[in-house]
Amino acid sequence: MGALVTGRPTVYATEGMVATPHYLATLTGLRVLQEGGNAVDAAVAANAVLTVVYPHMCSVGGDAFLLIWEPREDRLLALNGSGRAPSAVSAADLRARGFREIPPKGPWGVTVPGAVDAWATALARCGTRSLGDLLRPAIAYAEQGFPVSRQVARAIAAEEAVFRRQAEATRQFLPDGRPPAPGSRLRQPELAASLRLLAAEGPEAFYRGAIAERIVAVVREAGGPLTLADLEAHRSEWVEPLQSTYRGVEVVELPPNTQGITALELFNIVEGFPLRALGWGSPASVHCMLEAKKLAFADRDRYLGDPAVVEVPVDRLLDKAYAAELRARIDPERATVPPAPCWESDTIALCVVDREGRAVSLIQSLYHSFGSGLVAAGIVLHNRGACFVLDERSPNVLAPGKRPLHTLIPAMALRDGRPWAVFGTMGGHSQPVIHLQLLTGLVDFDFEPQEAVEAPRWVSRHEPGEAVETVYLEPALAERAAAELRRLGHRVEVTEPFSSLMGHAHLIVIGEDGVLRGASDPRAEGYALGW
Repeated sequence: MGALVTGRPTVYATEGMVATPHYLATLTGLRVLQEGGNAVDAAVAANAVLTVVYPHMCSVGGDAFLLIWEPREDRLLALNGSGRAPSAVSAADLRARGFREIPPKGPWGVTVPGAVDAWATALARCGTRSLGDLLRPAIAYAEQGFPVSRQVARAIAAEEAVFRRQAEATRQFLPDGRPPAPGSRLRQPELAASLRLLAAEGPEAFYRGAIAERIVAVVREAGGPLTLADLEAHRSEWVEPLQSTYRGVEVVELPPNTQGITALELFNIVEGFPLRALGWGSPASVHCMLEAKKLAFADRDRYLGDPAVVEVPVDRLLDKAYAAELRARIDPERATVPPAPCWESDTIALCVVDREGRAVSLIQSLYHSFGSGLVAAGIVLHNRGACFVLDERSPNVLAPGKRPLHTLIPAMALRDGRPWAVFGTMGGHSQPVIHLQLLTGLVDFDFEPQEAVEAPRWVSRHEPGEAVETVYLEPALAERAAAELRRLGHRVEVTEPFSSLMGHAHLIVIGEDGVLRGASDPRAEGYALGW
């Protein structure tokens, strides 16, 4: 395949680079770098702005994960900023209330939000600026307002009925009693007040102070079990990242409770297929990857949960010989029927590299669009707990103080032990297959970063009531592969071009000479910028 024609160029720079899903966040991160801050400072500042201008995708009331190359320690650091289930909730309790699954909207999916502590923890170890200083741009956008994009306007309109259930949510997202129009200015004064309190008092305000009290009050008024003690007990955790190889490139993901291990297992299976010879976008290559995804996801749903509660067979799942066993099960002439996983995708990912070579892949989320739909002190509360299941046989069963299986997976690829590609994507449970498509584009097909990001994608998922999962293809990929994939037994649907269903990916490649090459996804509203 020849070079893809992209709608925007790969961005080149030498001093630093930021890629996020919203231009205001990218500009904020770039400004922090230019003023002398480092990549961790810039990532936190950009993330904070995203919680204001991309409120359907992320919030101060969500979780966060970071993968950081720290030159001062000459190593990769991984930070798990996910929160735990309330101490007074259990699967048996919800089943007794008549639930067959955790309701996505309302109080039952609200676990302790971990993002604020994750920001503070990362800054304490690797940053140079204070959290209060870095929150100033976000405070300004919340207080003075920002222009509402078409994506945000559509997202708010889609949740209008949910917002009308709570006066605080109505005030924030339905000014003048209706959803804001594209191009109008949205002010969030209550969120601005909370951000100011965070800037002045730090995480203490969020986990033990006035914000904590309001979060608990909102959840309990809605009938949920969250307590102040649950918030007070929260701590982020430095964890050891997981690593495998793909055609000689070291691929790094976060360990459980994230699905990073699923992405690595997927790379291990696909490594045995001659993708370059099969050709980018060929029916054979897409079929191989689809079938590998089914096998890796079956293991995910069979084994993954909070490692503090369940034993995850990490060594077995990352074993190349085991990957070969799984690969041998794939029939090149027939699609198989996998078990049905859960699936949602409202998340942000961002990437930053600074002049010292420090690299950050950060990912932060609400889970569903606008999370639980509950707003406390201007802060949208996530519903990450909705990813728990109520089946006692599952390693991901809801239990007191347990972290859910997490879809969020920041990632890097290394060459000779040093960062080469820093990447991440929105996409919920499809994040591993989007990682696969990004990296195979770079490694197997020599794509430029923007080509790898813009290349038409596929994802697959079970729709409610369907025994066979649906494969979604963007149009240019469908032209190449749809007919043959249907012949092989796949259920195929074609999306619009640059569908958000395919995630919002961002990527920075670091050259041997230090030149940075950045790419940002036109499926979102961001840019990669550097200087």
